[in-house]
Amino acid sequence: MRRVVSLYLPAWPTDRIRRKTGMPPRHEPLVTVHKIGSRRIVRSACSAAQAVGLHVGMPLAQAQALVPDLHVADAKPEEDETSLKDLARWALRYAPIVATDPPDGIWIDIAGAAHLLGGEVELLRDLITRLEQSGLTAQAAVADAPGAAWAAARFGTRGVVPSGRTADAVLPLPVAALRIPADKLAALHRLGIDRIGQLAAMPRPPLVRRFGREVALRLDQALGQAFEPINPMIPKDTPVASLAFAEPIGRPEDLKAVVHRLATDLCRQLERRAEGVRRLDLLIRRVDQKGAELRVSTAKANRDPQHIAKLFDERLQVIDPGFGIEEVILVASQVERLLEAQTEVHSLAAGRAQQADMARLVDRIGARIGADRVYRLAPVETFVPERMARKVSALAPPSRSSWPENLPRPARLLDPPEPIVATALLPDHPPAFFVWRKVRHKVANADGPERVNPEWWNGDTGSVARDYYRVETDQGGRFWIFRDAPADEGGRWWMHGFLA
Repeated sequence: MRRVVSLYLPAWPTDRIRRKTGMPPRHEPLVTVHKIGSRRIVRSACSAAQAVGLHVGMPLAQAQALVPDLHVADAKPEEDETSLKDLARWALRYAPIVATDPPDGIWIDIAGAAHLLGGEVELLRDLITRLEQSGLTAQAAVADAPGAAWAAARFGTRGVVPSGRTADAVLPLPVAALRIPADKLAALHRLGIDRIGQLAAMPRPPLVRRFGREVALRLDQALGQAFEPINPMIPKDTPVASLAFAEPIGRPEDLKAVVHRLATDLCRQLERRAEGVRRLDLLIRRVDQKGAELRVSTAKANRDPQHIAKLFDERLQVIDPGFGIEEVILVASQVERLLEAQTEVHSLAAGRAQQADMARLVDRIGARIGADRVYRLAPVETFVPERMARKVSALAPPSRSSWPENLPRPARLLDPPEPIVATALLPDHPPAFFVWRKVRHKVANADGPERVNPEWWNGDTGSVARDYYRVETDQGGRFWIFRDAPADEGGRWWMHGFLA
C-alpha cells in the first residue's frame, strides 16, 4: 500500500533567510517582495507578518503602512528552490523516494519505511520536530495518495490520514485543496461550489466540459482514483546502478538475478571510490508507473556484491510486479570510506580458519527482522536499575564501563515497575506476603533491604529512595521488589523484576 507524506513549509522563503543571516528575530515581521511593473508586491510573509494582517499579493507600501518597522528582503526564488532541493536530500533519511514540490513542499513516499521510526505518527513527529528545531515552520500529513496528503497538510487536520479513509478526509475540504489554477477556482466559487464534496457529486461529463480535464484529474488524484507519480530525487555523485528492460519482467527469480547484477555494478563503482555502502535503496518502477522501494542497512561499510544482493533476496518476495517491471534502480544512499585490508588469519589445532565476520551475520538478521531490532546491551555506570543498560549497535566497540560483579540484578526488569500490595511485620522487614496481578504469594525467604538513592545529578530531584528485597515464595518463585523509602512513611510496594 502506497503511503505518501506531503511536507508543507508555509514560510519557506523567510525561514530560509533567517537561517542564512540569523536576522531578524522570529517574533519580528519579515516579508520578501518582487516587482510587478513599477510596484513592489509581497511575495511571501513569515508567521509573525501574517499574524498582523500581511499577506501574499499585498503592495509593499500598504504593508509598511500597517507595520512601519517591517523587515523587507528581495525575493530570490532560485535560491529558494536550490535550498529546497538541499532539504529534500536531507529528507532521504526517512525514505528512498523523495522529491521537491515547489515552491514550498516536499514529497516523501514512506511505504515500507515508516516502521523504522516506530510508525507513521512517530515519523511525522520526528520530521516536524527536527525542522522546527532548525528554525523552519512546517506542517505535514500522510495519506494513500500524494494529492490527499497535499490537501490534508495545507487545508486539513494534518497528521495521519488512515489507510482507506482518503475520501472521508478530502471531501469536506475547500476546493482550493485540489491544486487547480486560480481562474478555475474563481469559476467554481461563482457557482457556489466551495467544497470538494460538492464538486465530486457533480456528473463527470458536465464537469469536464465546463472546467476542463485538469480539474477532473486533480479531483481524482486527491481521492486516490488516479495515480500520481513521484519522480525520486537522486543526489549528484551518489553511486547508482540501474537497468531498464525492453520487455517487462515479473518473475521473482528474474528480479533476483537483476539485483545481483546491479549489486556487482554498484560495488565496482564503490571500489573505484574506495568506499563501502552503509545504506541501500532498491527502487522498482512498473509499466503502470507505480513503484515499490526497499531499504536495507549494513552494520559496517561493505562492498561485497554477493552479500549486498543477499540482503534483498528474502524481501523481494513482497514486491508486486503488477503488469511487469520496466526499470530497477539500486542506490547507495549512504556510504563510508573503506580501504582494502588484509584479512587476519589464525592457526588453530584443527587447521586454519578465517576470523568470523560478524558484520555479515548482523546484516542478514537485520534484513530479515529489521536493523533496529539487532543490538546489544552496554553497561552504564549507575545504581538505578532501569538505567544500568543501554542499547548500542551490534558491532559497537566494547564499553569501558562494566557492571559490579558483587551486585546481583534480575535477568528481566518490568518497565515500568508494577504496584503490588504487601504486608511486612515490621517497617524495615521484607514482606510476609504480597499480592501481584491478583495472585497472593507467601514469602518463604528474603534478603534485604538494599537502599538505592535517587541520582540528583541526573535530574532525579523529585524521586524518592527505594528499599529493594530479593524474595523467594513458598512455590519457588524468586522476585525483586522494592518499597518507597523511608519505610516509616508508609511507602508503596512495587514489583520490578524476576531473579533466575
